[in-house]
Amino acid sequence: MGSETLGVGALIAALKPSGDGWQTTVPDGWLQGRTAYGGLSSALALHVAQRSDVDLPPLRSAQIAFIGPLSGVITLRAERLRRGRNAAYVQVDISGDAGLGLRAMFVFVATMASSIDHRTGRHTDCPPPMLEEPGSFGIPAVAFTKNFEFIDRPDATTPTAWRRWVRLRDRTALDPAVELLAVADCLPPAALRLIGRPAPVSSMTWLVNLLMPVPRTRDGWWLLNAHTDHASEGYSSQRMAVWNTDLTPVAEQMQGVAIFA
Repeated sequence: MGSETLGVGALIAALKPSGDGWQTTVPDGWLQGRTAYGGLSSALALHVAQRSDVDLPPLRSAQIAFIGPLSGVITLRAERLRRGRNAAYVQVDISGDAGLGLRAMFVFVATMASSIDHRTGRHTDCPPPMLEEPGSFGIPAVAFTKNFEFIDRPDATTPTAWRRWVRLRDRTALDPAVELLAVADCLPPAALRLIGRPAPVSSMTWLVNLLMPVPRTRDGWWLLNAHTDHASEGYSSQRMAVWNTDLTPVAEQMQGVAIFA
């Protein structure tokens, strides 16, 4: 693959130690406008967090702030905030030429015996891809989307929501949680459905709660949903979700998005 189409695994392998952190270069093929695609920078941050300590429990929550643009050479630094008996909190900052671009806090939590087992949200009306069902490969005007394959269901999208099956084209040697973060942010903001045309937008914050210790699916396919109930005065709050091919909920999310239209 060319330098602009390196998979997430290859980009992780390209990380080099630099002082008290790690350094790499964001290829042009992973840009979203003038910054790195947020799912990629978050996935790299998670990998660095996982490398920062030994025997971390599974990732259960990520709180991410997209502070500024990240492109070219970037530096990632991890800091342990707290490690208790069952949970560990790790902060990762990513900086580039423009300064601090991303700050993430990852919460790793061990599975524990519990008297509660309450689960909802398994039913969905968007059937998984069939074997060998053809998908589409991104949008030419949005560089990072070339790294994904998409399948739409005509009846699954509403005037305020996107719903789409998505998978990474190259999933080689990826930790399951890293793969999930790389995929989970790749839908357009739901507010664009209300605008009805391309418009400049910018993700500001992203909260991800994982609903299983190890996210799993078949053939790399994940069903993503993004829905907005409120978009006004240049800002949208949207709810997001991820299911696997068994139509089991894998993650719940929220995101704040600035809208310049």
